[in-house]
This record gives sequence, C-alpha cells and structure tokens, in this order.
Amino acid sequence: MPKKQTLLLYIFLLLTLQTFSQTKYTISGTIREAASNETMIGVTIAVPELRTGTTTNEYGFYSLTLPEGEYNISVSYLGFSDISQTVSLNSNQRFDFKLQMETEELDEVVVTENAERTDIRKPQMSVNTLAVTTIKQIPVVLGEADVIKSLILLPGVTNAGEASSGFNVRGGAADQNLILLDEATIFNSSHLFGFFSVFNPDAIKDIKLFKGGIPARYGGRVSSVLEIFQREGNSKETKVTGGIGAVASRLLVEGPITKDRTAFLAGGRASYAHLFLPLFDIDNRAYFYDVNTKFSHKINERNNIYLSGYFGRDLFSINDNFVNTYGNAVGNFRWTHLFSDKLFSNLSLIYSDYFYGLELDFVGFEWDSGIQNFNVKYDLKHYISDKLQINYGLNNTYYVFNPGKIKPNSPDSGIVEEQLTKKYANENAIYIDVEHEISDRLSVGYGLRASQFNRFGQDEFFVYENNNPVIFDPFTLVYQEAIPIDTISPGRGGTLRKFFNFEPRVSMAYNFNNKSSIKMSFTRLAQYLHLLSNTSSPTPLDVWTPSGPFVEPQLLNQYAAGYFKDINDGEYSLEIEGFYKDIENRIDYIDGADLIANNAIEQVILNGEARAYGLEFLLRKNKGRLTGWLAYTLSRSEQRTPGRTPTFDNGRSNLETGINFGEWYSTPFDKTHDIALYGNYEVNDKWSFNANFIYQTGQPTNYPIGQFEFQGLVVPYFGRRNQERLPDYHRIDVSATLTPRKNKGRKLQGEWVFSIYNLYSRRNAASINFRQNQDTGRNEAIRTSIFGIVPSVTYNFKF
Repeated sequence: MPKKQTLLLYIFLLLTLQTFSQTKYTISGTIREAASNETMIGVTIAVPELRTGTTTNEYGFYSLTLPEGEYNISVSYLGFSDISQTVSLNSNQRFDFKLQMETEELDEVVVTENAERTDIRKPQMSVNTLAVTTIKQIPVVLGEADVIKSLILLPGVTNAGEASSGFNVRGGAADQNLILLDEATIFNSSHLFGFFSVFNPDAIKDIKLFKGGIPARYGGRVSSVLEIFQREGNSKETKVTGGIGAVASRLLVEGPITKDRTAFLAGGRASYAHLFLPLFDIDNRAYFYDVNTKFSHKINERNNIYLSGYFGRDLFSINDNFVNTYGNAVGNFRWTHLFSDKLFSNLSLIYSDYFYGLELDFVGFEWDSGIQNFNVKYDLKHYISDKLQINYGLNNTYYVFNPGKIKPNSPDSGIVEEQLTKKYANENAIYIDVEHEISDRLSVGYGLRASQFNRFGQDEFFVYENNNPVIFDPFTLVYQEAIPIDTISPGRGGTLRKFFNFEPRVSMAYNFNNKSSIKMSFTRLAQYLHLLSNTSSPTPLDVWTPSGPFVEPQLLNQYAAGYFKDINDGEYSLEIEGFYKDIENRIDYIDGADLIANNAIEQVILNGEARAYGLEFLLRKNKGRLTGWLAYTLSRSEQRTPGRTPTFDNGRSNLETGINFGEWYSTPFDKTHDIALYGNYEVNDKWSFNANFIYQTGQPTNYPIGQFEFQGLVVPYFGRRNQERLPDYHRIDVSATLTPRKNKGRKLQGEWVFSIYNLYSRRNAASINFRQNQDTGRNEAIRTSIFGIVPSVTYNFKF
C-alpha cells in the first residue's frame, strides 16, 4: 500500500476511534424504597471510575450521561444498603433501583453516612437538610416532634422565644420566609399561637431550608425557602403509624389501591388537653387538628400523577364570649412526565387558603379575614450531560386578599355588616437555572428569574393630596394619617400598579480536593407581599397586603461566602459561612399605628430599608454511636426609615425626622449570639439518648425611660426603638427513647419517648412589663415566662 494511502488510512482510523470514544449514552431511571415503593429524594448515583455522579430529584428520578463503556454504578443512601451494578453502556438505558433498609445490629458497629451533610463539591450553599428521623429525636416541649422548633437548632435560624410563631433566618422577618408544603404556600406555620407547627412528621418525606444561594425556581420571599414534601404512600402493603402524647395524638394510614401502581396516604393529628379543663372549672378552650392526604398513581413508566392536600384548624375561646379560629387549607394536583431520558417535567395546579375568624359575643359581631391564591407552575429539568444540568419553567399566581369582614352575630347587636375593601393581584415569573461543572475543581450555578406583579383594581380606592397618605407635622415632629380627598372605584378590571424585576442568582464552588472547598454566592430576590404586624412574633390576626401604589416591593441583595471541609474521612464536617444582605422597601410603622380593621393601611406605613450580616459556624459529627452538631451564629439585624424627600408648604421646608430619627435600630429578631448544641447517643438497639442546649442573646424591646403625670395619671414615655433587650435566653432539653427488644419479629412495633423540656427550669422572659406597686408606690418590672420545666411521655407505634 502506498505511503500516502497508508497515512490517510491511519488518519481515518484515528478519527473513527476518536469519534467512537466521544460517543455518549444516558442511563436514567427512578429509585424507590423496596418496602413501600416510595420514591426517594437525594439518592447518590456514582460512577467511581469517572469520579462523577448525580442525585435523584424531588420525584426520585435521575439521569446521567457517560461515554460509551463498561462501568460500575454505585447507588447509596443513608440507612439503606448500597447497590452496586456493572453496566455495559452502548445505548441509552433505563435502570430503576429499589433500596432495602439496613438491618444491622447497633451493638455490632455503628458507621453511618449523614445525608444532612453539605455536598462540598456542588455550588449550592447556605442549605440545611433535616432528616425526619432527626426531627423525631430532638427533645421539644410536651414531647411533640416539631419541624419548626428543630430548625432553630441550625445556624442562622432563630425565633422570638417560647410559644412564638414562625422563625427568622439570617436576621429576616418571619413573613420573609417562603414555606412550601408539596409546592403549596403555607401562610401560617403554627398551631396554638406557636406551641406547635402545622407539619405532621409522620407524613413528611423531605425537608430542606435554603438560607442563601436560593435557586431561580424560587421567588416571592427575600429571606429563605423552606421546602417540605409529603410522602406518597406505600403501594406495597397497608401500614399504620401513630403516637399518643400528653397533649396530642396522631395517626397515619397508608397503603396500595392497586399494588405497585396506586397508593394513598391519610394522616391526622388532634390535641385534647382542653377536654380536661372542665375538671378544674375552666370554661376556656384551646385545641387544634389537622389532616394530611396524598394520592399517587403511576400511569406508565413516563407519567405519574399526584393529588395532595392539607387542612388544619385552631380554636381558642374564653367562656364562649371570645372565639378565635384560624388555619390553612391547601391542595395540589401534579403531573410528572418524562419526555426523554434527559428531560423531566412537572406540572402543578395549586390552591392555598389561609383563614382567620373571630366571634366576639360581648360586642356582638364576627370577624373574618384571610388570603387565597391559585397557582399554576410548569418546571422542566434538562440533563444535558454529566457536567451540565438546566432547570427552567414558569409560574403564575393569582391572589385574593380579604383584610376583614364584620358581621353581626345577632339581629339586635346594633352592628352593621361591613366588608373592608378586598385587594387582588397577580404574580408571574419565568426562570432558568444552570448547574455547570466546568472542571474537576470548579463548579458554578447561575440563573435568572424575571418576575412581574400586577396590583389589580378594587371596589374602593382612596386618593390623597399630593399622592401622600402619610403626612408629617414639622411642629410636633409626628407622622399622621392623611385624610383622603376623594374615593374612586377603578374596579377589578383595571390595574393600579405594575412591578417588574430581574432576579439574577450566581454561585460557585472551588474544590481544593475531595475533602474541602470554598463557595460564594449572590442572590437577588423580590417580595411583593407584606405581613402587617407590629409584634415581634406574627399572630393569626396579622394581615397580608400586596404591593401597590403606596407600598413598594421588598428587594434583596445577599452575598455569601464559605469554607467547607470533611474531617477524618467524613467522621466530622465543618461549615463556615459569612453573609451580608440589604433589603430595600422594608415597611415600617408610624408611632401609634392601628393595623386592625384598617381600610386604609397605607396611612400608617412608610417604606424603609433593612440590613443583616453575620458569620455562621457548624461542626457536625456524622459517624459513630454519638452524632450531632454544634452551631454558632454571630450576627446583626437592623432597620431604618429616614425622612422622605423634604416637602414645601407655603415656601417652608418640612424636613422629616423619619422613624427613630432616621437612624439604624435593631429589629425585633436581632440576636447577636446564637448557640445550639445537639447530640444523639445510641447505646444499643434498645436505648438512645438525645439532648440539646440553646443560648440566644435577648431580643430587642422597649422599656420606658421616664414618666410624667397628667390629670392624676402617671404616663410612661419611651425612648428610641428597640434600645433595650430582654434577658438572654437559654435552656437544656433531654430525652430518652426506649425500643423494647420484644418488638423483634412482631408486627406491632412500639417505642417510648421520655423527655424533659427546660431541664433546669430557666424562667426565660417572654416579655417584661412595668407597673406601679400599689403598696410602695414605686415602679417595678414584671417578667412574664411561658414555661418552666416540662416533663412528658409519648408512645409511638407502627404496624
């Protein structure tokens, strides 16, 4: 063969081999729990030869594109036996796996992986995951496992104290948290004014809290996203789970309708402490109940449908003269479709309703208020390659705000029925999110969300002189409510105001090796809804209101950077993060603002700004009989409302003082030091012990700085906002779990949980009030505490 032809043949063969070596194929599938057929979130699928891998999404689906060849695929998840399978990849293939729960004896050896640990290689940061098993182990008041109370043990997360609603993340307000249950918005996450959360741990599958670096698929809140998914139900066999506690009990039933194809889940909780109050001649009542439901159906390998719902109600009454009811109702229909082994989609139709009602017999009227939304969202996840994944989608949410309706509860009450003006709005957004592994060391995530908010017309709208609903008196230095000069009726068909915002997100991770990395992120978010509340902890009476002509949307910029390290082959892990965030248009209230039954709320609020910054430290012990973590946060959270642009009246400048003379002041959720220590010790397969310690700097408050006498009355006066603090908060909680060995081989499995909340009976101050002692005539401070030491016993069972 001539040399020229030989050379051409070599080139042809080389190009053919190169093309062949670059040929790639995709393996994909769904991973389920073998015992229940439940899909599993966050399962790791690894290819050791290529040092690559992926994890399952919220519906248990994974997709991984690899060069042609033979590989060993490893599938692993906390608490389940690993699966290892050899795959000859010469075409696109589907592999569905079912993981078996581990049954190793604890007194042999304990070596476990912790799924709550941060993946140091991925660009996602400022995220905490809590396993349901951990939540059930954490000691809480009255022995009721609680999602929200468990979050308080994480760095950067606090609340306003015992029996307080909501939670605060990185110095943000409770209304700045987006809480999602199966993608539906929960507007009030508390039962009994904060004693318990609305989430039944038996029905929960996965919990994830995003504090920063929030993906572009989320929007509408500027502080955090708490994402909770309910379980789908056991499609293998019928199972019953429950618990009997001191103040509440719960029961959950799940099972197949059509085996391996259709499943249901139904769970309920109810408190019953109020049943014992008549024994002590107490007519007051306080109880809650809630119901979780889920229906799942596998149409075929590419299509699944889910129908989920939650309904909860609280009731509090005093001698039947004062009756307060409130609660959430949500429903969601979802359809997941697999277009190909690389393209996964989810369509959701969501309804959410928060209701608040009062019956006041002593004044003769009823009060109803609330917020509803209807949401349509479509999300797609595109697995381009093992190095590149793209999420994109759109959603639209329609809101109805009912600030309140007054109705007479008897014909002779003298009360005239009145409906405060309802408000209507629509929020829509499109987004794209990219996760890109550029090299073995560098991974980046970047995305963009474009959101639009339309404040629709309403039946009645007030018009003010100079378009200013709040006026400032330069002589008394006091803000006052402006009197409307006209009232118009634009109707729901019109638009009062439109807003549009671009919300970019960027994050990156640089891996020094497989054991340490640094991460950075920037997040911009827009929040168009505001919770009107002048208390440190939200109450059911608080009212949501949309942005509009007089209320601007809150806009956040957050910067974060951190260092992450696995220590001693993953036995320990260390996370250190610093953050800074500033918020535009944080609403503030004029002194003496009346937020209840106010049909012109714009007359008592001003637009200000807020900022928060801090350092978070989290050290975990992930393996062994003793596991747990130490979390410490050093932070500041501040707010200010400077005077608005000077106005001129008859040629005279009215220079406004702003709120607190325009200076920064601590927000009610500013906690300089926050320490949380949690530990779990597995003695053997019969006994385990848990304990946690919490210390927080006392929350800011106002004390009177002086007093004056007016017509025989002593009137206190106060200084600048939040200059004082309550005493520091701290306590220790402990619990012991007894699992009888006779459970082995029995269908009925039970355990006893003995817990003590506030072990040394610390009287933490919920508030401090001042009064004049009638005997001595001297002023004195009165501390109000919610709990001392609280022992409890709970029996949990399943069969």
